Amino acid sequence: MPDEEIQTLDRPAGGDAPSRPATGAAGAAAARTAAATPQATAQPTWLGPVLIVGIVLAALNLRPAITSLGALFEETRTGLGMSGTVAGLITSVPALCFAVFGVTAPRLSRRFGPAAVVCAGMAAVATGLLIRPFATGAVGFLAASALSLAGIALTNVLLPVIVKRYFPDRVGTMIGLYSMSLAAGTSLAAAATVPLTDALGGSWRTGLLVWAVLALLAVLPWLPVARASRRADRAGSTAGPVTPGAGPRVVRSRTAWALACYFGLQATGAYITMGWLPQIFRDAGVSASTAGVLLAVTMVMGVPLAFVIPGLAARMKNQGAIAVTLGVFGLVGYVGLYFAPAAGAWAWALLLGISNCAFPLVITLIGLRAKSPAGVVKLSAFAQSTGYLISIPGPLLIGTLYQHSGGWDLPLALMAGLLVPQIALGVLAGRDRTIEDECGMGD
Repeated sequence: MPDEEIQTLDRPAGGDAPSRPATGAAGAAAARTAAATPQATAQPTWLGPVLIVGIVLAALNLRPAITSLGALFEETRTGLGMSGTVAGLITSVPALCFAVFGVTAPRLSRRFGPAAVVCAGMAAVATGLLIRPFATGAVGFLAASALSLAGIALTNVLLPVIVKRYFPDRVGTMIGLYSMSLAAGTSLAAAATVPLTDALGGSWRTGLLVWAVLALLAVLPWLPVARASRRADRAGSTAGPVTPGAGPRVVRSRTAWALACYFGLQATGAYITMGWLPQIFRDAGVSASTAGVLLAVTMVMGVPLAFVIPGLAARMKNQGAIAVTLGVFGLVGYVGLYFAPAAGAWAWALLLGISNCAFPLVITLIGLRAKSPAGVVKLSAFAQSTGYLISIPGPLLIGTLYQHSGGWDLPLALMAGLLVPQIALGVLAGRDRTIEDECGMGD
């Protein structure tokens, strides 16, 4: 596409001002782009800092509802008298909810604005986490969990949109902060739930309830942000909600499909790792406590790298090299698990932790592969919803192969094999183009 229309997203404000006015069609396109840029909107001085706090708190709450339950799943299952089938259903619910409810995010964002929907999403997370420890049966527990997961799904989709809209000159930095906070929340809930439960009396209900406090805190900064956003909408601000029907038709974009499938395969790998990595180590002779620490190491790797990778990706025109590098780390990790799972356990845990940082990369790509807030909303919803649907069968398939083959050779071969198309899709998604250009909206 013409140089005048290339949007650089991680450049300091004003850093890409032309030395002379653009003329002709390129000048008109640049004028339209400038008019549509949220950065041009006057904002209250408090909005930026409050938004940063809100993004960090929201991201911290995007996984504790899942990983805190994982830490106490056996106690919860016994306490509620769940059958094996119901327990299996609950483990599959997160990805399903992310897919189903994530699809509604663009419509809700157009109607109420992304900040208001994120605020409501955090309220749903807190409400579900407050209710589910008091459930007396599996149905009530599942319903409360689904409410929290619906809020997480909406926030998953719209946080990249918030970043694109309010921090257009710092996309890489802000996505890095968001991804780092998400990884920290994941690791914190996995590591701290059992000790907190023991310290608070040993009840699994109390251990799950404590995470509602963090979710309630996350609602607070979004209340004034949502009010400010609504006032801007009523004033006719360009930062208001996207008009109905705006934005490209993402299903026509090859890049959108590459992003969705890349998202799905990286999510598959992440869920398999979270669900099965400790068992792989334990079957190799590693103690249960050490296997848990190894999983924590894998998860913790995402904290620093989730901050570094988005900033690096935003400074590059083509991010395919990052996707290849992350995939190669994963391949080496799986090969190591195949041949020497116990002897090199710490190395394989580190390598797989690096490979799992494909998540912050794909979230960054969602912001980079669309020009407008409308495009980011649609691309984020499409990539995440489609991706989570793709990820649902993976952990179940690995479990079935493990059960019927009697070992980890075949499952590990499949896990390594899935990284090959993931790398290829990452290269496609990392190309320097936007979905608007591919859908004929680049002019």
